[in-house]
Amino acid sequence: MPGAETMLDRPPADDLAGFVAAVGDAVVVADPDGAITVWNPAAERIFGFTAADALGQSLDLITPERHRRRHWDGYAKTMRTGITRYGAETLRVPAIHKDGHQLSIAFTVGMIRDATDQVTGIVAVIRDETERWAEEKRLHQRVAELEALPNGS
Repeated sequence: MPGAETMLDRPPADDLAGFVAAVGDAVVVADPDGAITVWNPAAERIFGFTAADALGQSLDLITPERHRRRHWDGYAKTMRTGITRYGAETLRVPAIHKDGHQLSIAFTVGMIRDATDQVTGIVAVIRDETERWAEEKRLHQRVAELEALPNGS
């Protein structure tokens, strides 16, 4: 039917909330100031913070201190321009778990806009790649060790 919206065009709020709760990757939404407004069960599993811990808090909750300035500079630019290259490109960065240990995460982001096209927030879909990153580091180290052996050994 012409003009008819499908479920993919605009899912009902209940279906969207169910999707966000069911998906295996973390879904984190923040407002223009960087306050967390959505924190799904996968975010709880990955970062260790419950929704009660995270909602209303700054993204500093999961951003290592040494990366915060760069994070906020990029965040402010994205909120100001409404443009991000990480909608299609995956960003890989360190993050922190509630217990303080470092994580390696990979994510994409999308801009959330209102009916007037004003940016009202940003959504990040995040995957924990800590184990994959550690394995890759071990493999690179092993290759370097093997390359350092004298020829014929």
